[in-house]
Formats: sequence, C-alpha cells, structure tokens
Amino acid sequence: MKKIKIVIADDQSIIRDGLKMILGMEEDLEIAGTASNGDEAFDLVEKLQPDIVLMDIRMPVCDGVLGTRKITDAHPEIKIIILTTFSDDAYIFEALKAGAKGYLLKDVQSDELADSIRMVMKGGMLIHPEAAAKVVRGLSSPQRIEDALDNTGKTEELTPRELEIVRLIGRGRTNKEISMELYISEGTVKNHITNILSKLYLRDRTQIAIYASQHKLS
Repeated sequence: MKKIKIVIADDQSIIRDGLKMILGMEEDLEIAGTASNGDEAFDLVEKLQPDIVLMDIRMPVCDGVLGTRKITDAHPEIKIIILTTFSDDAYIFEALKAGAKGYLLKDVQSDELADSIRMVMKGGMLIHPEAAAKVVRGLSSPQRIEDALDNTGKTEELTPRELEIVRLIGRGRTNKEISMELYISEGTVKNHITNILSKLYLRDRTQIAIYASQHKLS
C-alpha cells in the first residue's frame, strides 16, 4: 500500500507534534517532515516531494498564503490544505486564490482530519460552508468584494446537470463520487467541469467550490 506523504507546516511545535502523532497512527499516512514557516515548507517540498502539505496561515518569516503560492507555482501537483481558525477568514480566501485545495479548522476531529486528507488526495475539495460564508462576509471592502467576484459568469448560464455538479463540488465530492451519484462516467463529469469553468470564467475546482458557497448552491 502506497502511503500518502505529508508535510506539516505550523509555527507552534505543540501543533506539529500533535498532528504528527495523530496522523502517524493511520496506516496509509506518512509524515515526511515538519516545518515552522512557509519557506521551510517549500524547502521540504523540494527535497521530499510529498503528496499533501498541511499549512498553517499565520507564521513568521513566510506565512501560509505566500508559502502556498510558492509551492503551487513550483509544484502544482502537490495539494495544500490550510489549517486555520475562523479569525483567519481573509487569509483563507487569499490562500484559496493562491491554489490551496481547501482548509480545515484546527479543532477538527482526528478521524475527520485523516478522511479529509484522503479526500483531497483523490481530487476532492475542502470548503467548510460556515467558514466560507464568513470569508465572503469578511471581505467588507467593496473593492475586495468586486475583486473576488469579478468576471464570474451567471448561474443561469449553467445547464441543470452542470448546476448539479457545481453543488456537488461545493459539498466536497470527487469526480468519481459525482459520477456514481449522477450515474454518468468520470469522463463526462470532467467534460461538464470544463464547460462550467468556461461559462463561469473560473480557473479550477477550488473556485467552483467558492462560487457554490457564495451563491448558496452547496
């Protein structure tokens, strides 16, 4: 069994050690290394080539947003999950824009944490509805709201099937899970997602999930 290699980036040693202990108990997960900031995480990614990076937001030297951007620019195949609290709303939004595949709250249950890592590894998304709503509400500046929603298409442009897929992506479903739920092939799901991205002028699944949350579709 091929294990999922994970790098943990957090400036608090107690968090790093706790996550390492909890995740190390899972047979299919392997902690490849730990870092205390985004720069250290980037160096470890270069050296260890992990599958997943669990990234804190607020860290000295290089925070989680910049760390996420650096890693996804150089290694787009590596999936990043943001670890955060509700007080980090604006940072979460920026991290998702930078390429993170979702986020978890730091008080997440251990079994949910492991399952979430597996879900992201399979191509799923982690957009917590309550926290995502706070992200949108937290963008109080009219210009920031305009920037966040700029150039997105309208829901009315989607077909009923495409709308179903947007809802399911907003709920964190993978392509395989969507295909099983809608009784269509994974190839058909991918084609629908391509059409959705084109119609809504979005970049990737992360933005579809954010769009679903913003428009209360998930």
